Amino acid sequence: MTDAELREIFNETRTIAVVGFSAHPDRPSHQVAAFLQGRGYRVIPVNPGLAGQVHLGEMTYPDLAAIARGIKVDMVDVFRASEAVPGIVEQVLAHRPEVRTLWMQLGVIHDGAACAARAAGKRVVMDRCPKIDLPRLGM
Repeated sequence: MTDAELREIFNETRTIAVVGFSAHPDRPSHQVAAFLQGRGYRVIPVNPGLAGQVHLGEMTYPDLAAIARGIKVDMVDVFRASEAVPGIVEQVLAHRPEVRTLWMQLGVIHDGAACAARAAGKRVVMDRCPKIDLPRLGM
């Protein structure tokens, strides 16, 4: 993924579903979600253990399929183990066709799921963090 492609993703993205969101402020998923929200993105927390609770001012959903239909998700940011990514891609393809970007956080790598997402026309970022890339890009 080039810097120009990353800039395009950040510029076109408005709403980000954070899969694997943690309610604990000391956890990376919470910190990244709060950072993105502070940069003007709408962040939708996704975690089955927190479903129905409000975090960072947003309702938390159990999975991508449960996110209210009126919410257009542009990016899915994955804070789950690599082996969970194929199931997340399946949810995106089955229930969230509007998603343009699948972002896998640092240490999250799944080539097969990335290929499936790309074959469906999704942009894929693996093993990166927007909390690092946005400032690095001067955005």
